[in-house]
Amino acid sequence: MRKILIIISILFIVNLNSQDILPLKERAEFINKLQQDRFNNLLPKLMEKTGIDMWVLIAREYNEDPIIKTMLPPTWLNARRTTIIVFSLDSKTKEFESVAIARYAFGDNIPSIWNKEDQPNQWEALKDYIVSKNPEKVGINTSSYESLADGLSKYHFDQLYNVLPQKFQSRVVSAEDLAIAWIETRTELEMTVFSQLVEISSAIIREAFSTKVITPGITSTDDVVWWMREKVIELGLDTWFHPTVDVQRKDNSDLYAFDNKSKFDIIQPGDLLHCDFGISYLTLNTDTQELAYVLKPGETAPPDFLVEAMNQGNRVQDIFTSNFKFGATGNEILKKSLEQGRAEGLRPSIYTHPLGTYGHSAGTTLGMWDSQGGVPFSGDHPLQYNTAYAIELNTTVYIQEWEKDIRIMLEVPGFFGEDGFRYIKGRQTELLLVGPKQAGLYD
Repeated sequence: MRKILIIISILFIVNLNSQDILPLKERAEFINKLQQDRFNNLLPKLMEKTGIDMWVLIAREYNEDPIIKTMLPPTWLNARRTTIIVFSLDSKTKEFESVAIARYAFGDNIPSIWNKEDQPNQWEALKDYIVSKNPEKVGINTSSYESLADGLSKYHFDQLYNVLPQKFQSRVVSAEDLAIAWIETRTELEMTVFSQLVEISSAIIREAFSTKVITPGITSTDDVVWWMREKVIELGLDTWFHPTVDVQRKDNSDLYAFDNKSKFDIIQPGDLLHCDFGISYLTLNTDTQELAYVLKPGETAPPDFLVEAMNQGNRVQDIFTSNFKFGATGNEILKKSLEQGRAEGLRPSIYTHPLGTYGHSAGTTLGMWDSQGGVPFSGDHPLQYNTAYAIELNTTVYIQEWEKDIRIMLEVPGFFGEDGFRYIKGRQTELLLVGPKQAGLYD
């Protein structure tokens, strides 16, 4: 493992400035190692922690369980036929085993143990394996509130339940906690590459918010959006959502809201630009919002009132992330942060979500834009170590010079571990500048 970490770290340090992206074959090799690490080193710990000694995952081609999607071998784009994988952990010996009850091995990491010639019925083969392991709990992916932990179809549940002896039917339980833990927990190997992902995202934004892409008075916000999409394709990457680019300005009466207004404008000198953008790479996702100012003729810096507004946005970030505490729920952290911000005269709104193998991932949710009083279920999930978040929030600021409110909307990936909270690759503290003088300053 240490050798793998060193190789990957050196590779990404070399490529960081040029933003080189790994060729597909090398990506597959890395993903295979990453998955091997998660299966063999992370999953047994999570199963023991959540009290699930057997985890059964079932999916069909083109109808994959969201958890299985995070486990697909890098050379598989979908499940094959009926794919059944089972993880078992002996509660006494701590012996861990992963097998596929399927016609094919599940990539290089999970062997198939089903011999169709000896046992033609796949479900009977699954039953035989479960009985041989005699688990105390048979975890399945069903959940009343977490979509990523609710991937077992009704048909597959019926097939599994009906084939089991009554003794084992009573041991079938929801693996909700295990599924959420699998999705939300980041490994050391994953974190060696996450910073590069964030840097790639920010580099694309910095190029998009420059005169290479924007000609004030001609270029529209939609033009920039599609440039970003094309840039991602050119780099051989994917976006997990369609980007947005919008403006706020003195003569625009619309306050940016969570709708489709104020998003299709011709970019003008003096505009405050905002984007929301995220990429997918090496099984992980980024989610980033940054701000830029379009310089007027003769300007070399943004006006002081926008600088001060940006400072207020950073202050909300500081308040919020300082309240991250292991075991605290998302709703508790949200309430404390909003109250502290308002006490300082700020007008914050916080809507932060877990980030990782999914963009809107499973785990602790800390507010939603339309749920500032707390979020049921996912907001009650306690904060865990080794988890990543899109620190997404805004603060409303009255701009006297524009005679209106604006929103300073920021989003940046962060990591919470035993040493506390940190930004994965810094954060924006100064406005990007579109004009003769380009700037992109991060702390």
